[in-house]
Parts: sequence; structure tokens; C-alpha cells
Amino acid sequence: IYDISPTETPFLSGISHGPATATKHEWQTDELGAAANNAQIEGNDSAATAAIPSVRLDNNTQISTKTPMVTRTQRSVNSAGRGDELDYQIMKNAKLLKNDMETALLANKIKVTGSASVARELAGIESWLASNTSLGSTGVAGSLGTTARVAGTPRSFSESLLKTVLASCWDNGGNPDTIMVGSTIKQAMSGIVNGGSAGAAQRVVDGNAATVHTAIDIYVSDFGSLAVVPNRFQVQDSMLVLEMDMFAMASLTEFEETPLAKVGDSDKVMLVSEYTLESRNEAASGIVADLTA
Repeated sequence: IYDISPTETPFLSGISHGPATATKHEWQTDELGAAANNAQIEGNDSAATAAIPSVRLDNNTQISTKTPMVTRTQRSVNSAGRGDELDYQIMKNAKLLKNDMETALLANKIKVTGSASVARELAGIESWLASNTSLGSTGVAGSLGTTARVAGTPRSFSESLLKTVLASCWDNGGNPDTIMVGSTIKQAMSGIVNGGSAGAAQRVVDGNAATVHTAIDIYVSDFGSLAVVPNRFQVQDSMLVLEMDMFAMASLTEFEETPLAKVGDSDKVMLVSEYTLESRNEAASGIVADLTA
């Protein structure tokens, strides 16, 4: 059995994972404040330095499930290509659940509190990125997970758009290490990596392997090198400029497999994950949106 369905989840796999303790997951951000010319009179009494309060942020946990079900007959017959049909369906649905989680984390959607009739939802990454943005005309950035990004007029991708966002990230104290893009923008980006004005091109491969299985493009900017990573599950006309350690997935239940009660001539298993996106400090990352090749 040969399955070509995509299973790579570079964002989910690249960020850190930690626990959540409530359906409203909270964390804090902080900053030092602006630097200034600091000159004091000799012998002067010291005045207290004004404290900058930390900012409390939150996101809701979202429950994602898959429930494969297989009849007794299907488990009893000799199935081509697998030993147990239920085990095979659990494996397939686990991969699909992981893809669903990647899609939710990268979505342009706000958090939803939920109710008895409405599912609770996490705020996706595009609704957090507000400080370092390049948007099409009439586009509006998201904010704090409560405002989704409003799409602007599509425009052609150019390196200058990326350089503007990178400079803004650096000015705000960020050090982005990853550029995440869809297929069309990845191809446009490849032309820049292979001779862009920002610096020499790099392609990192495993030189010890007999066959090259993967190649990672590296964009060399004025503020450091960034891996250029394609992602099938993000908004395809967006370029995410990310400092990956400033995001995390917090889980009440990261992944759990529970056999359900037998109510007929079949077996059913529920796969469940309850998780959210922790945007530790969005000012370290940015977005170039509304792009065409």
C-alpha cells in the first residue's frame, strides 16, 4: 500500500511542546524598555526606575479528534497489505489528526470561547502577528489572537518586502530563524536564495549519504541566516518569518487513544488531542501577506 498523502508538519514539529493546565491557557510577555543616554549627576540621590509591567496573554485550548471504526468482519478477514484493519485505520487517522493540528496552529482565525453548542477554538498564528507586517493595500494585521488578519490586495512577491519585515523584527529585538511558505512562494523564493542581493546562497544537504533525501535552502539576510521551509498547511499566500522558540504548543492532552464502548458488531477508537498555540512574544516574528509569485 503506497500512500502519498502529506504528513510533514514543520511548524508543529519545530516548536517546543509543554503542558497546559486549563482550557484558558495563560502566559506573560515582558520587555526592557527603550535604551537612552544615561547620565547622572555625581552624588545625586537615586530615583526609582519606573517599572514596566508584564503583559498577560491567553489562548483557548481546542479539541481535535478522529474516530476510526472497523467492523468485526473487516478485522476477521485477510486484508491485503495489513495485518489488522483497525490498527491500520488508527495509524492513518493519527497522521490526519496531526495534519489537522498543524492547520489549526497556522490558521488565520481568532480564539473562540465555546459553549454547549459551539466548539472551543484556539487563535491561529496569523491572528497574533501584529508588530512586523507587510500587507497588501487595504490589508489589516491581526492582533493578540482576538482579531484575524484582513486580506489585502494581492501583490507580487519581491525580496524587498521580506527585507522590510526582517529589519522590523530585528529592530523590535527579534532574531527570526525560519521562513515558512507555501509551494508557489517557495519557488519564487528559490530564485532569491540562489543569488539574492542579501548575500551568498546556501543549500544544506547530508554530504555523507549516498542519496540526498532532503535539501534545506538558507536565506542569508543582513540579520542572520534563515531556513526556508515549505509548508502545505499554512495560508498559501502568506510568508511567515518566525523565531521558532517564541512559539509553543501547550497541551491538556497532546495525544490519547481511547477504545470506545462496544455497542454493535464493530470496534471504535477515539483519538483526541486538546492543545493551543502559545505566542510567547509575537514581536520577534513577522508576516509578508497577500502574495502571488
